[in-house]
Amino acid sequence: MSKKAQKAISPTREENYPEWYQQVVRAADLAENAPVRGCMVIKPWGWKIWENIQRLLDVKFKEVGSENAYFPLLIPLSFLEKEAKHVEGFAKECAVVTHHRLEVNKEGKLVPAGPLEEPLIIRPTSETIIGESFAKWITSYRDLPLKINQWVNIVRWEMRPRIFLRTSEFLWQEGHTVHATSEEAHELTLQMLDIYNRFGHDVLALPFITGEKTETERFPGAVKTYTIEAMMQDRKALQGGTSHFLGQNFSKGSNIRFRSASGEEEYGWTTSWGVTTRLIGAMVMTHSDDDGLILPPRIASAHIVILPVLHKEEVRVEVLNYCHKLAEELKNQSYHGQNLEVIVDERDLRGGEKTWSWIKKGIPIRLEVGPRDIAEEKVCLMRRDEGPKEKHFIKRADFVKNASAILDEIQKGIYDRAVQYRDANIVKIDDKDEFTAFFTPKNREKPEIHGGFAFTHWCGDPMIEEQIQKDLSVTIRCIPNEMEKEPGTCPFTGKSSPQRVIFAKSY
Repeated sequence: MSKKAQKAISPTREENYPEWYQQVVRAADLAENAPVRGCMVIKPWGWKIWENIQRLLDVKFKEVGSENAYFPLLIPLSFLEKEAKHVEGFAKECAVVTHHRLEVNKEGKLVPAGPLEEPLIIRPTSETIIGESFAKWITSYRDLPLKINQWVNIVRWEMRPRIFLRTSEFLWQEGHTVHATSEEAHELTLQMLDIYNRFGHDVLALPFITGEKTETERFPGAVKTYTIEAMMQDRKALQGGTSHFLGQNFSKGSNIRFRSASGEEEYGWTTSWGVTTRLIGAMVMTHSDDDGLILPPRIASAHIVILPVLHKEEVRVEVLNYCHKLAEELKNQSYHGQNLEVIVDERDLRGGEKTWSWIKKGIPIRLEVGPRDIAEEKVCLMRRDEGPKEKHFIKRADFVKNASAILDEIQKGIYDRAVQYRDANIVKIDDKDEFTAFFTPKNREKPEIHGGFAFTHWCGDPMIEEQIQKDLSVTIRCIPNEMEKEPGTCPFTGKSSPQRVIFAKSY
C-alpha cells in the first residue's frame, strides 16, 4: 500500500474534523484563545477579513437607508424584564455586573465593593436598550421608518467555546428598525435576509439555504425569524445570520409609539437582524483543505503574495526591485471596486517554509519571481484552489492584465465546489427508520460523520421536533424558501405536511 502524502494540517479532516478546524485557524494565524475562558484574540490576518466583511456589508445597509450608531454595553436588568420571552431566552447566557469598584482586603486581595442599586447585564443583544432610545426619538409617523445599525461586541456566556463559532464574547452587527405598518416591517426583514444571502453567495462563496425558523428555534420574543444556513465539510449545519420580524412585542415593552396620519396613537412594528464573526468560522470550515486555509478572493486579507527567489546575494537588489515594481503595478488594478492587495514577502526564510506559510494562510495567488523569470519577463503563478505543486508560467504583462479575472475564476471555482458538496449531501427522506439511520454514525470511532441535510416532511408539531432533537441531536434548521414545496406525509406522525424542511445536526 502506498504511503499517503503528508499534509500540512494534522490531523486531517477525515481523522478529526473538530481538531482539524482548530489547527487550520492556528496555522493561518487568524486568531488564538484569550486568557479569559471562552474569549478569543483576533490576529491581524483574521481581523482584515472582519474589516472586509464590515466594509462590504456596511455599504449594503446604507443603501437601504440604515445609519450607524452606538448604544451602551451595559443594560439595566429591568430593561430585559420588560419582554418576558426575551429575557427567558437569554437568561442562562447573561453575564451580570453587580459592583462598581474594587477594594483591597486584609489579605491584600482585590475584592468587589460598592454594590449597584440594580444589576447591569453585559449586552447579549440590544433590543431593549435601543428600544428605550427609539421610544424617545419617535413621536409621529413622519419619524418612520427609523433604521439603525451598530457594529459592536456582545457577551453570551458559552459553555463549549470554539474560536469564531462559539465564544463568550464575539463581534457582530445588529440592525434595528421601526415601521408604521406590519407589511413594511416584514418586507424589510426579508430584504435584510436577502442582503445576507447574496453577500454569502457573492463574497464569501458560501451557498446558503434561506428559510424561516420554526417556533421552537425562533429568536426569543420574535414573531418570525428567518435564517441563512450553510453546510460544513463534516455535513453539519451552521447558521450564518438571522433576520427577525418582531411585530409589536418589543414596541409594547419599550413603549415605542407614534401618532399616525389619521391622528391615532399606535405601537411601531420592529425588526432586528445580524451577522457575527461566526461567518469567518463558516468560511474556514466550508472551503479549507488538509493543507490549510482557503480564502475566497473577494474577502481575502490579501489577494497576491510575491515570493522573491533569492538563491544568490548578488541578485537580491535586482530581484527585490523588480518584485516591488510588479507589486505597484498590481496594486493599481481594480478588483470589485477596490485596489488589489499585494504583499512582497522579504522574510529571511527558506523557500519551502515561506511558500507553505502562505498556503496555510490561504492567500489566493502566490507568485515566484527569480532572475530567470525577470530575464524572460515571466512570473511563476500558483493558485490556492489547486494543488500546492501546480505551477503556471505566464508573461508578466499578461498576468497584470488578467489578475482580476484569475481571482474571479478562483472565486467561482470555490463557490461551485461548495455547492456541489452541499447538494450531494442533501437527501430526501420519507421513512422514519431511514431518517434515524441517516443521523446515526455508522462508524462509532468517527462520530464526526453526521449524514448531511435531510429534506423531510414535518407536520408542524413542536413535540415531534423536540423529541428528534432529544433522541438524535438533530434540529430543523429552516423551512426553506427556495426549495420545492410539494405537500406530503410526515414520516414521524403519518399526518399531512405542507412541505419538506431541512433537518441537520448543527454548530
